[in-house]
Formats: sequence, structure tokens, C-alpha cells
Amino acid sequence: MTSSLRVRPVEKDSPIHRLDARAKVLALVAIVLVTVSTPASAWPAFLGYATTLAAVATVARVPPRWLLMRMAVVIPFVLFVAVFIPFLPHAGPRYELGLWGLSVSRHGLAVLWNVTAKGLIAITAIALLSATTPFADLLAGLARLRVPRLFVTLVGMTYRYLFLLAAEAKRMKRAGDARGFGGRWLWHAGVIGRMIGMLFLRSYERGERVYLAMVSRGYDGRAVGLARVRLRSADYLFTVGLIGLAVGFRLAMT
Repeated sequence: MTSSLRVRPVEKDSPIHRLDARAKVLALVAIVLVTVSTPASAWPAFLGYATTLAAVATVARVPPRWLLMRMAVVIPFVLFVAVFIPFLPHAGPRYELGLWGLSVSRHGLAVLWNVTAKGLIAITAIALLSATTPFADLLAGLARLRVPRLFVTLVGMTYRYLFLLAAEAKRMKRAGDARGFGGRWLWHAGVIGRMIGMLFLRSYERGERVYLAMVSRGYDGRAVGLARVRLRSADYLFTVGLIGLAVGFRLAMT
């Protein structure tokens, strides 16, 4: 029931899939950081970043439709925030739209382009990382990169139990529907609020039981079974190559 909710890697084998998770995390996060630092006027640099990610997706054989579906989940939220920026008062020239006296500013359009381009590239990089790296390997890679242990533990536990929480909510909704409760009207808000409170209490109790079970088995916050894995030459080549391309585009196009 919860399998459809899980973010699964694309089930293919490719040179990108076989890379160490540390190499992919370092390279793709570096691209995101370089992209964020690029000024909006350097549009050729953004084209270079996009081309680099497209090449990675091609080598990894990640279907474009898969990437577009992941991007379609986040981009509306980015646009919802940024689409109003051109209409705000800014210094500089403005362009009349001819509709109800509305006008947009050149500076606001530049900000809209900046937010949209950087958002698309960042989302694509994250989607490629999730498409080519199983989540367990990603957590192990973060732990080997000396990411704070508490952060890695919280991410892993959140990912694991988010689906249990969603399944619990579905069971509560199914029980309400079986009793004729649709929950579609304003006067149902009180019942829905109590259901949310009950879901919170059940989640809290489950967390207590999980914690006690882990402590009773000797868990002290450290991940066990993480054998030391050495990076190969392909991992170094991928990391240095992608970071070098991103920095090169940043310096050459700005």
C-alpha cells in the first residue's frame, strides 16, 4: 500500500548507477551551489549547467518523462512564489501589459528568470541523485562524508516512517468513509481536527515504542554495518569532471 509513495531509483544499470554515493553527492551538490552563485545575466552559464545535467541523465539512461514528472511536483511551488515578483514596484523601466493597467518591471522579470532557472537546475540535480542512488546507499554515503550523525539518522527515520504515517492516515480515512463520513464540508472541520490529533498521538506512541525497541537492542546512534569503501578512479573522475565543468562555466560565462 505504501510502495507507490516511495521514491525509488530508476531500475537500470549504468556507469552513473555504479558510482559511489559520495561522488554523486559531492558533484551534484557542487553544481547546485555554483548555480545559485551565478548571476541572472549569465544565461550561457545556465545553459552549460543544464547541458551537463542532460549529459549525466543520458549516460544514466534516466527517462526524460521521469525527470519531468519529478520536476512538475516542485516547480509549481517555485513559480507560485516568483510569478508575482515582476508586478511588484521596482526601480527601472516597466512594460505595460495592456490589461487592467498592469505592468511588469525589467528587474522583476530578471528575478523571475533567475529563480526559475536556478530552481529547475537544482531540482534536476536532486532528481538525478535520487534516480541513480538507492536511499540506503545515499544515507551511507552521507555518513561516510562525515555529515552529522543526528542529521543522517533523522533523514533515515523520517523517510522510513513517513510512509507508515501515510498508511495510518489512509486507514483512518477508510474507517471514516465506511461510517459515511465524507469530510467535504466546513462543519466537518472539527472531526477532521480530532482525526489529525489522534494521528499525532498514534505517531508519538509509535515513536516511543520504536525508540525503546532500538535502545533495548543496543542502539547508540551510530550506524552499524558501514564498511569502509574506497573511492575508485571513476568516482574521482566523475566528481572532479562535473565540478570542473560547473566552475568553468561559472568563470567563463560571467
